[in-house]
Amino acid sequence: MSRGISRRTFIGAAGAGVVGAAAWAIGDLATTRTSTAAGDNLRAIVRGPVSLPGDPGFEAASQPWSTAVTQRVRALVELADADDAAALVRYARSAGLSLTVQPNGHGASDDLNGVILVRTSKLDAVRVDTAARTARVGAGVSWGRVLAEAGPHGLTGLAGSSAAVNVTGFSLGGGLSWFGRKFGWAADSVTAFDIVDADGRPGRVTATSDSDLFWAMRGGGGDFALVTAVEFDLHPAPTVFGGRMLWPGTVAPAVMTAFREVTAQAPDELSVWFQLIQLPGSSTTLTTVLVTYLGDEAGGRALLSRFDAIPGRLQDTRRMTPIAELGEIASEPIDPSPEILASELLTGIDDHTAELLLEPITPLLGMEIRHLGGAFAKPSDSAAGQMTAPYCLIAIGIVPTPESRAAFESRRQQYRDALRPVLADRAPFTFLTPGDSTARAFPPDTLTRLHATKRSHDPHAVIRANHPVLG
Repeated sequence: MSRGISRRTFIGAAGAGVVGAAAWAIGDLATTRTSTAAGDNLRAIVRGPVSLPGDPGFEAASQPWSTAVTQRVRALVELADADDAAALVRYARSAGLSLTVQPNGHGASDDLNGVILVRTSKLDAVRVDTAARTARVGAGVSWGRVLAEAGPHGLTGLAGSSAAVNVTGFSLGGGLSWFGRKFGWAADSVTAFDIVDADGRPGRVTATSDSDLFWAMRGGGGDFALVTAVEFDLHPAPTVFGGRMLWPGTVAPAVMTAFREVTAQAPDELSVWFQLIQLPGSSTTLTTVLVTYLGDEAGGRALLSRFDAIPGRLQDTRRMTPIAELGEIASEPIDPSPEILASELLTGIDDHTAELLLEPITPLLGMEIRHLGGAFAKPSDSAAGQMTAPYCLIAIGIVPTPESRAAFESRRQQYRDALRPVLADRAPFTFLTPGDSTARAFPPDTLTRLHATKRSHDPHAVIRANHPVLG
């Protein structure tokens, strides 16, 4: 059957790649002179390109992946190498400025006024040691390159649903992977970070060199140092069965029932995600189930046989999947779009909760439920921590206008109000929405420790995450 029906298709139909108009203005002559002076200073200390508001191409280059997010940053610096990173941090520290690293703009927030925006695409080295089952990648590397090099050797990194997402940012935020039920957070597999600290000093952070900082950086976000490279363990994945099944929205109750039954008994090797998607410009909905199984086809099909009894299936792309093609299962959009996500953790899905989740999702583009559990529910020595909630609910919206953003937020609140009895009062860090506080991502004791680590390692707030721990 066709493999072309995917969320990427729906995003495209809803206007993917439409860059929202950014209201940039240089301001009066004094502001212009200040900006020019800042640019001259930055160009004198780094070898990578520097651009400022008003420069040709600045608006597009400084735009995050979600074009629904506006960033009025002071300057954009593309690092040439780790030496550039150290020089830039020293400059920011001496000038009383802050900087934010966004390798490719995922996970951005609105609150970056006056910050220096840093891109790391030129830090693109990848080294895979198949014998040791480890990888070392530069801060600009996305998961697709790691999967392409590791997959032929029967190995995988703990990538999420999109291979276009940056490895370093994903790991700093914890990293909710397709294979997390088996191997835990992506952050749990990190063994070392190469960094520039808040004083501009290069260093290497491991569990033995600085246990507090190493703990905080694995899941606490990019608020503690500028990372130039990351090392992590790879995991065995000699065979992976995966793909996507699609039905009309009319059979969503039957698919939800099967989803609940399959996930109640799923081995850790099996990950199953449920989606409702509304076709743009209509009231037509589709029901989708996405799966990966760390095993052979016969075993995967046996575990998923409950879905085969549901009539009317429109698409079934399940097959033995090369690791390098892992991102094709969800087929999430690669090009920038006005997409926004919001998430909640659910303590369970009983009959009443299932009915609420199957209500019309308008004005959302989609609603997704990811089965968690497995290794996620086990203790973790990272800031990402133990996550006992068995399901993650994600609302997906296309919000090119203030009105559509308000409608999205209203529907999100409706979910919260209706599902309050089963809400876990936490959200994964990497799914925080612009405007969310990091207090949503961590238990109070974890947040207290993160605050202490931030004050100890960056008291002047030189390094700033998309969602700062002290924000």
